[in-house]
Amino acid sequence: MKYLITFAVVLLPATALAGKVEAETCAASLSPPAKQIYDATAPNVTATSNLRQLVTEETRALVRSGKVSRADARANARAAGQCLQQLKT
Repeated sequence: MKYLITFAVVLLPATALAGKVEAETCAASLSPPAKQIYDATAPNVTATSNLRQLVTEETRALVRSGKVSRADARANARAAGQCLQQLKT
C-alpha cells in the first residue's frame, strides 16, 4: 500500500504537466484574438475552476479594453476554452 501511494504522488505532477503541454500546443494554433483570451485566462485555471465563467470574464475585459473585437469575441472565446479545458486535466 505504501508503494501505491508513493507511485500516485509521483505521477500527479506528471499528469498536470502533460495537460499543460497539450494546452500550450493547442494554444499555439489559435488565432491572435483567441490566443489573447487563452493567455489572459490560463494563469487562473485550476482543476476546480468554472472555466466558462473565467473565459467570459477575461473575454469581456479584453473587449472593454479594445484588445478583442466584440464581433469576434464569442468564437475566439470558444476556441480558447477548448485549449484551456486541457489545463484542467
